[in-house]
Amino acid sequence: MNIAFFLLPKDEVAFLKSTSTIRQALEKLEHHRYTAIPVLDEKGRYSETLTEGDLLWTIKNTPGLTFETSHRFSISGIQKDRVIKSVYINAEMEDLLSLIATQNFVPVVDDQGVFIGIVRRSDIIEYCSNQLFAIKGT
Repeated sequence: MNIAFFLLPKDEVAFLKSTSTIRQALEKLEHHRYTAIPVLDEKGRYSETLTEGDLLWTIKNTPGLTFETSHRFSISGIQKDRVIKSVYINAEMEDLLSLIATQNFVPVVDDQGVFIGIVRRSDIIEYCSNQLFAIKGT
């Protein structure tokens, strides 16, 4: 099966630009009720994923950084707790499954590394569940 079947396209996914501020990141995460969000570079390529934990540790450990001053700090300097890997749109399901087991979502890129969307773990679990119940029902 092609992973494009599970793709939530870029225009339906909130993301940050690598030039975003910590305040912008906090507000976007809150607005969309995300716990992690993809970060794209100036050319639209997937760069990394920023998590709530990354933000919280940065706020805790950065002198002078508070919510009130967060608009002065870029997300580019934030140390990431873990690396969220992406897959190419033509990747095999096995590649996707090995990542989705440990990531809430997997960023999907084209052959130039340009971000085109995500695959959510919940969609994979729902699909597998439906397949399992369909087999048991027959």
